[in-house]
Parts: sequence; structure tokens; C-alpha cells
Amino acid sequence: MTGVPASAAGGSSGAHGARGSAAAADGARTEVSDSAADSEDGGRTPRGGKIAAAAVNQASVWNVANLLTMLRLLLVPGFVALMLANGGYDPAWRSLAWAAFAVAMITDLFDGHLARTYNLVTDFGKIADPIADKAIMGAALVCLSGLGDLPWWVTAVILGRELGITLLRFLVIRYGVIPASRGGKLKTLTQGVAVGMYVLALTGLLATLRFWVMAAAVVLTVVTGLDYVRQAIVLRRQGIAERAAALEEKEA
Repeated sequence: MTGVPASAAGGSSGAHGARGSAAAADGARTEVSDSAADSEDGGRTPRGGKIAAAAVNQASVWNVANLLTMLRLLLVPGFVALMLANGGYDPAWRSLAWAAFAVAMITDLFDGHLARTYNLVTDFGKIADPIADKAIMGAALVCLSGLGDLPWWVTAVILGRELGITLLRFLVIRYGVIPASRGGKLKTLTQGVAVGMYVLALTGLLATLRFWVMAAAVVLTVVTGLDYVRQAIVLRRQGIAERAAALEEKEA
């Protein structure tokens, strides 16, 4: 009966086992060498990882929300130039100024939403966004009053309220943040519509309508401003009470 000698079979198995052990050893050496290389690099990420990290860091500032804010800032001088072109009373130039103002107002609606929804909030955006909002609105109001289209007291009320509430927010920031209310959002929308109607060279019924829209904007400006003052007072009192209670608990 013909068969394979036990020594040969064992030798074959041993050969396969040896080759397997050698492959495993090679794999282990490869892993060790890779680990050593990573250790020699001080735990740094590969080149691809560095590029990706740099792209993420860059996107943290140069994101779509911040670009929209920058666009609004750039539109301010362009709006003023269009508004005052040819003496400031040319309907064609005023229409172009209205287009620039409308773009600024529309981007104002989207940049904050995009920043919060897609986690694009940055320190630059926190500072530049309110500046851009007040810059375009202030430029429009001052131009309209300077041209005699809008009484100066309206401009003073709106801008005074905006600057005053901004200062108030900073004064009470140690106690908490005053959230934006629905009334405040409605005020912003009404102001934008009213100012936009005044930027256009309207006549007849539309000219009368814009007067009432502006009147509503002024009322909302005053009412929401007083409401923010009330919220600031309540927030400050609560903050002082909580600090006093915490101090008493600590002493006890």
C-alpha cells in the first residue's frame, strides 16, 4: 500500500507552518516599522491628514455664512454711491440702490440661519454680523434723511434704539444673554420693507402706503426696545439674586 511517509507529511505541514510564521513575522515587522515611523513623527498626522485639517480650519472662517456677511459690508459703500448718484433723485439710480439694499436684507436672513444650522458660528461672524446689519440700515436712513425723504427724528429713533439695545446687551452679558424675540424679528422685517419702499422713487398710493409701513416700523422699534429694557432689568435682578444665594451657600 503506497502512502506518504509521516516524515514527509510532517515536513510539508512544517513548511507551510514555517511560511505562515514567516509571513506573520513580516506583517508584524511592517506594523512595528509603521508604528515606529509614527512615533518618530511625534504622533503627527500624515500629509493627507494635515491638508484635510488645514481645509477644516480654513472653512471655519471662510465659510458661506461669513462670506454673506462680508458681502453685506461691501454693499454698504456701493449702496451709498448708488443712492446719491446724480443728485440722489434719479429713479434709475434709486432702483439700483434698492437692489443693493434688498440683497443686503436677504443675506441678513440667511447667514445667521446657515451659521447655526451647519455649525459655522465663528468669532468673526459674531462681531461682523451685527455691524453689517446696522451699517446698511444706518446708511439707508441717513441717506434718506439727508435727501429730505425721511424726517431726521425717525432716523434718530431707529438708530438710537439699535445702538442702545446693543450697548444694553453688553452691559448685562455677565448675567446672561437677552434672546432675540419674535417682536424684534418682526421689527427688523418691517424696517427693511419700509426703508426699501422709501429708497424707491414711489408716487401715488404706494407713496402713501410706505408712510404707514414706516409708522408701523417706528412703533415696533419703540415697543420692542422697551421690552428689551424690561428683559435686561429682570435678567440683572435674577443674576444678582443667584450670586447672592450662591455666596450665602458658600459661607454656610
